[in-house]
Order: sequence, then C-alpha cells, then structure tokens
Amino acid sequence: MPRNHRAFPRKTGESSRPLGISGNVAEYVLDYLAHSFPTQLFEVYSDENGDLHSRPVIDEHGNPVQSREAMERRDRLIEHLAALPAVQGALDQIVQRFGTDIVAEVTGRSRRIVRKTNADGSDRLCVENRPASANLGETQAFMDDEKRILVFSDAGGTGRSYHAERSARNQRLRVHYLLEPGWKADNAIQGLGRTNRTNQAQPPLFRPVATNVKGEKRFLSTIARRLDTLGAITRGQRQTGGQGLFRPEDNLESPYGRTALRRLYQLVFAGKVEGCSLTRFTEATGLDLTDQDGSLKEELPPISTFLNRILALPIALQNLLFDVFEGLMAAQIEAAIEAGVFDVG
Repeated sequence: MPRNHRAFPRKTGESSRPLGISGNVAEYVLDYLAHSFPTQLFEVYSDENGDLHSRPVIDEHGNPVQSREAMERRDRLIEHLAALPAVQGALDQIVQRFGTDIVAEVTGRSRRIVRKTNADGSDRLCVENRPASANLGETQAFMDDEKRILVFSDAGGTGRSYHAERSARNQRLRVHYLLEPGWKADNAIQGLGRTNRTNQAQPPLFRPVATNVKGEKRFLSTIARRLDTLGAITRGQRQTGGQGLFRPEDNLESPYGRTALRRLYQLVFAGKVEGCSLTRFTEATGLDLTDQDGSLKEELPPISTFLNRILALPIALQNLLFDVFEGLMAAQIEAAIEAGVFDVG
C-alpha cells in the first residue's frame, strides 16, 4: 500500500476491509526531502588572491558527484519521519484513552477511529461508523450515568442539556473542561450553558484548558475579551460576561495588556530581555520597533499583531517573551489594585 495511506479495518456487515486514510501532508514532506535535500558534493578551492571558495564536484563525464555522507543523512531523516506515529486530535485521544464504554461522544462525526481489544488481549485500531441517532443514545447514556465522560462539540451542543438535572440519574458534579473554545464568545457561552441550567442538583465547575505553549493563551484571551464585551452590552458590566470564568489577566488585550506590551517593547529595544535581543526579536516576529534614526517608534505594533506573530515563533522563544509580558501585565494589575484604581468594569 502507498506510504500516504494507513490501513484500518472497517466493518461492513460481517466482513471487514482496509480503509485508506490519506496522509498527503506526510507524503509531501517525504517527497520534498527525497528530491530537495542537498546531497551534491562540494570542494574547497582558493583563487588567485588566496581567498577560499567552494564549488560543486563534477566527474569526468560532467555529472555532479553526490556526497555519500549527505545521502545517508537524508535517508536516515526520511526513515525517522516515516516511522513517526500520526498525531491524534484531542477528541480521538480522549476516546481512545478512556474507551467508548466510558466516553459518550456527541459530535457531528459519522465515523471515528476507536481502539478494540482482540481475543488474545492485543489492541487494534478500527473505523467505527456512527448512525444518525448516535448522539441521542450517547446523551442518554451520560444522563443515565452509564458513561462517566461526555465530549460534545458545537455540532452536538445545540438543543441538548447535560446539567446535573434533578430528574436524571446522573447528578454528579459536572467538571466542564473548555477545550478548543474557538473565536466566537456567543458559541462559548452556549456551550458552557449546556451544563449550567435551572433545576440542577449542583452547578458545574468550569475549567478552561491551555497547554504550556504560552502562545496558545492568545485564543483564550480572545474569548475572555469578547465575553467581557458581551457582558458590558447585555448587563452593563464587563465582568459578568465571563461568569467569573476568566481572571483579569486572561484578557491580554485589556488596557493593562497594552501597557505591558509597550513596556516589553521598551525592554527589548534596550536589550534588557535576556535571551532575546532586538535583532532576534525583529527577525523572529517581523515587527520593526525602530525609526530610521534608530530610536524607538512612537507608534508601536498593536497587541493583536504581537499575539498573532508570537504564535509563529519557536516554543522556547514564545514562552520566554510571554513570561516577561505576563510578569509586566501582572505588575500593572497589582499596582492598579493597590492604588484602588483597578477597572473591574
């Protein structure tokens, strides 16, 4: 079978056959390495002035000579990349980690890859078809306490309730993890409202999720900002929009965030950010902080541009800059609270 397909058994009635799943991204990378990895041999020579230069080596027939060492390195890299396992999405990881007997999935998927146990105790991955009525059955299984974990998406979060309803068998505390919230605050509120309704035995515990990749906080910041704005529009007070779900420092685009960012720019310009010089910052982010005369610009890049650019940086540099930025922002908020001028909306 070609390298851009991986076989999984798919049941059709009583039989099963392989399912080809396209992995064209990996195929493109491997093809690029096979044809673009530099393998031509070069030699060093000196000109009439004694300066050293390099030039490609050509054999007696005029053909380029290949470097055996470079070809071996290319082949080892291709072999290593081809052997890497596929990166699963969060939904597949949860389903395969805990199993379909524990996880109720309410999404728009018609098929999914699940882990099955063979008679000899070994595991295998197979593709499972999901009927149109699967979401209804999965919801009922969760509310009847037959399944302890519920995963739902935007497609599965419309018109359903998952709160600890007093008439339901499952009245356990809902610990609601907000994973991949998206950009729309109203959708986030709708999703959170699925586990927080009237006539419930107990309210849920909301937990926004972020990894240790600091640039990811940019997405939670967008939700926090839009929830603040929505609260100001609907209730006249910004902090009510997030229902206490986010802290003041979670909204990176607040006035305190903008002030902290300007201070970060000043520190980078002065060379006071250890591990990130002005030159490295400019080359990595593409943000120019200096005027033609070499002084710091008066109009510096806005917070939204900075947050978008930082997502493209290596993780180590992301975390380094975010640590400094968050420290500056926390200091701004703390100073405002101590002075009694903190804006709570």
